[in-house]
Formats: sequence, C-alpha cells, structure tokens
Amino acid sequence: MRIVNLIENTKGDRDCLFEHGLSFYVETKKHRILVDTGAGDSFIRNADRLFVDLKQVDMAVLSHGHYDHAGGISAFAQINQKAVIYMHSLAGEPYFHEKEGKYRYIGIDSEILSLPQIVFTRGEKQIDDGIFLFGDVRGRKLWPSGNRELRVKKEDGYCQDEFLHEQYLVLEEDGKRVLLSGCAHNGILNILDRYREIFGSEPDAVISGFHMQKKAGYTEEDIAVIREIGEKLKKSRTLFYTGHCTGEIPFWIMKECMGEKLLYVHSGDEILL
Repeated sequence: MRIVNLIENTKGDRDCLFEHGLSFYVETKKHRILVDTGAGDSFIRNADRLFVDLKQVDMAVLSHGHYDHAGGISAFAQINQKAVIYMHSLAGEPYFHEKEGKYRYIGIDSEILSLPQIVFTRGEKQIDDGIFLFGDVRGRKLWPSGNRELRVKKEDGYCQDEFLHEQYLVLEEDGKRVLLSGCAHNGILNILDRYREIFGSEPDAVISGFHMQKKAGYTEEDIAVIREIGEKLKKSRTLFYTGHCTGEIPFWIMKECMGEKLLYVHSGDEILL
C-alpha cells in the first residue's frame, strides 16, 4: 500500500507546497483513493510534482466538514468527474471557530453539496473489500481541549460541535489494516476504542492529526494530557503517523515517550505499508 501526503502544514524534502490543510493519496492493488483535499488546489500541484495522477482516482473520502480538509473538492471534481466522493451527511452543516465572542466560518463551500459525485454516508459503510468507513464515536476520554472553541450553528444559536460529522477510513490489504483519520477531533483514544469494538483488534498503522495544536501556548495541564495520550498509545502495537493539527510541540512531547512508534508526515512524504 502506497500512501502519499499531498499537502500538510510543514515543508518536506521534496520541494512541495504546504499550507494549513491535509490531503493523502492512497494506492492499493485495486483502488486509487483521495483522502481529504486540503484548503485549496495546492494538493493538485503537489500531485503533479509527486507523479500522482489524480485523474486515475476512483474514490475520495472527506474526513469531516472543515475547510482545511474540503477546500479542494471543487478543484478535484473539475479534473476528475468519475470518482465517487464519500462525505458524511452532517459534513455540510455550518461550522465555526469561536474566539473571544467572535465567530469565523470554517465549514465547507455549500456548492460542494450539489456535486453529482457526492455520496452521503452515516454510521458504518462497507465500500468494497478491504475498504470500510465508520463514525459515531461518542467517547470523551482525553477529548482535545481545542474542541471547546469549535461550534455548529443551530436555530437557537452556536452550539458545541460534537463532531458527529467526522468519519474514519479503514483499509485492509495483505493482512494489514490501516486507519486514516483527518484531525481525530473525537480524540484518538476514543476513535481506537470504537475501532476495537468493530474489528476486535488494533490497527497495524494509524495516519491522523491529533488536534493538539494551540496558538496560545500550552499549560502544564495540556502538556500532562499530551504525555498521557502518548503513554497510552505507546502500549499499542500500532505504528502512528501524524502531522497537521497535532502541532510540532505536542509531536515532540509524544515522541519523547513513544520513540519510533510515532512518525511525522510532512508535505510530500510517502509511506509504504
């Protein structure tokens, strides 16, 4: 299985563009899959530099309804009209970031919802042999504190986003299972609990942001929580790849306790599993 990062927050070694966003290209024996599209069309230009032909993609998956993962969907649909795009049925809701009483829209462009390629999902869905989607993660163990600033607009006002629009992709090939998430807003530990409920085991690899990045800095409590998550993940047999919303400081805090079980994926990096 070949997995190529098409866009991420940090510059890699292959002179690729980078931005606050995330996108992966996945190549299996049967399928060519696009997971998220970053904030704009930079992932398309990087794909050309990385010799990835996005016209050959046969399916795309949107992890959740935020602009930095969905901003390039329209650009992708212009170059590839045949790929089915799987999006959670709640991904088109109006999502906002709250800061000091001000609300900034962070949802997706509503025009995306009318694309003929869109297939709306909810709950668990077997797409094909070795391709599975799931959501409905409701655990709140060590829930990322940054979530407290994220809202969904309802008729009665701005409410805490519960991230029911988040979904996770599981790929199985050659006896290995890989779990791909976008930001793991629901908390990576809770997502893994749900994964174990479904599959009865742990994934061989996880590729996901951990939503730990904070612009205002980290309190002692934040650092303690990050370390606790790292210690719990260390006990798993799973290999973790992360980046984007994890943040570089939290990454190095976790890296200190997880060692080689945790790797950072930069824009343009490639993973072979």
